[in-house]
Amino acid sequence: MELRQLRYFVAVAEREHISEAAENLHVAQSAVSRQIANLEEELGIELFERVGRNVKLTPIGKTFLEYTIAALQAIDFAKKQVDEYLNPEKGTIKIGFPSSLASFLLPTVISAFKKEHPNVSFHLRQGSYRYLINAIKQRELNLAFLGPVPAKDDAINTKILFTENIAALVPASHQLATKEEIQLADLRNEGFVLFPDGYILNKVVVEACKSVGFTPKISSEGEDMDALKGLVAAGIGVTLLPESAFYDSTPRRTKKLALVEPPFTRNVGVIYPVNRELAPSEKIFLNFVSQFFTRLSQFK
Repeated sequence: MELRQLRYFVAVAEREHISEAAENLHVAQSAVSRQIANLEEELGIELFERVGRNVKLTPIGKTFLEYTIAALQAIDFAKKQVDEYLNPEKGTIKIGFPSSLASFLLPTVISAFKKEHPNVSFHLRQGSYRYLINAIKQRELNLAFLGPVPAKDDAINTKILFTENIAALVPASHQLATKEEIQLADLRNEGFVLFPDGYILNKVVVEACKSVGFTPKISSEGEDMDALKGLVAAGIGVTLLPESAFYDSTPRRTKKLALVEPPFTRNVGVIYPVNRELAPSEKIFLNFVSQFFTRLSQFK
């Protein structure tokens, strides 16, 4: 069994079409067909069945695909470890991040890191809170930024980098806009614009409101920070956002208000796997990030 056969097999399985797989692999269709036939002969099973001009995995083919993908990922990771052991300053760091950290944390950290390690490359993957946790557990990623940081478990390590306040954002015409700070309970009768149910920042806001005795009335939803800011600016409702969402600026026609009695915060950090070692360049980056935010906190 050869690596080439396994990679051809995965390419055909993903496209369910031999000629399309061959085109993607930049080889002749006959070469792909021959290697698939050799693989099936060696295994003693049929991996595909023909459906018109396409092919479809057999039940045992689906099982074999699952293990093949895992094996190829392990081999690719092992080669990456060897390459980076030889020269960690030329590695590639794959990082996951949610949209809420895209405008401040990610560019700030990566630009600072690149000044000290200019030859290290980055592969960035945006995803939901739940996706990023699962990606770490399933070997798709080794590092991911998250806020708030999930509880440590048997599969993931966690490192809190900083804690930030949650602030209220209201339309500039709102009666509370003349104030600089409010209590969260002051918003109990307002319509809220929030991330959809299932997003972590939806959960953070709903739990914060419930902790002071009310459930927020959701008037509209948006799937990113800019959408929520725009809805507030249009007078559709109020929202709660982390301080880092305002580092560039507070949107026009809105007013940011500090929350007091009680204040609300979220922690932000990085997660990484328990059951496998980070690549050398990833270790360098993780150490850099930890020291970077430690230094920042000293100036606050």
